[in-house]
Amino acid sequence: MGRMRILVSNDDGIFSPGLIALAEAASQFGDVVIFAPDFEQSAVGHAITIQRPLKYHRVKMMKEFEAYRVNGTPADSVAIGLYHLGGADLVLSGINVGSNLGNDIWISGTVAAAKQGVFHGVQAIAFSQEINGEEPTYEQQKIYIAEVIEMLTTGNNPQLVNVNLPIDPKGILWTHQSVRAYSGKVVKSQDPKGRVHYWFSEDPLTEPEQNSDRWAVENGLVSLTPLRLDLTDEDALKKLRDFPD
Repeated sequence: MGRMRILVSNDDGIFSPGLIALAEAASQFGDVVIFAPDFEQSAVGHAITIQRPLKYHRVKMMKEFEAYRVNGTPADSVAIGLYHLGGADLVLSGINVGSNLGNDIWISGTVAAAKQGVFHGVQAIAFSQEINGEEPTYEQQKIYIAEVIEMLTTGNNPQLVNVNLPIDPKGILWTHQSVRAYSGKVVKSQDPKGRVHYWFSEDPLTEPEQNSDRWAVENGLVSLTPLRLDLTDEDALKKLRDFPD
């Protein structure tokens, strides 16, 4: 396979160090162009902008990548980037600051940016990295990112894969999405001036099952989860068709 045209995006914003790390890792496989949101938009899911026009502007980036900032969402950024480029061979999203595991996939802007690429017929990979309270570094992860890109762009592979990187990776594992029960709750608080505000908080109630995405990362393995766009519950649909009454 020749050098690819690779579009790189994220949901942490144009100046996220994880974005540059991903572009650096991808640059050995093709010509990289960056389109990313103006500012951080974590957990925005697959929101798109329809009530106002979108704009994008060239910015100077480290390593002299061709890069553009978009006044829209992660999904907007990928759509605009593919329009600007006239298509691409691969869309990469990340490296997100923090994991996107289990239920996080439903709301992740990182995964949504990759998914937008697949909507346009382009293979896409979302990358996220767990955090431990310290400034994230990426040198250990770049080796695995390169291995994942090479593996997924040769042969018959899934169109959309969600990748989660542990802090100290020891290997790679194909995984399934961990779906756990959560204690989602609204926490009431106040700012320094005494004004009331609210935070949404959730904690997992169950342990991750073996070979799930959460289990892999907790055991130091890079998790690769193939995702699909069709959300149909096939088992439920079959039962309803077999027993319509």
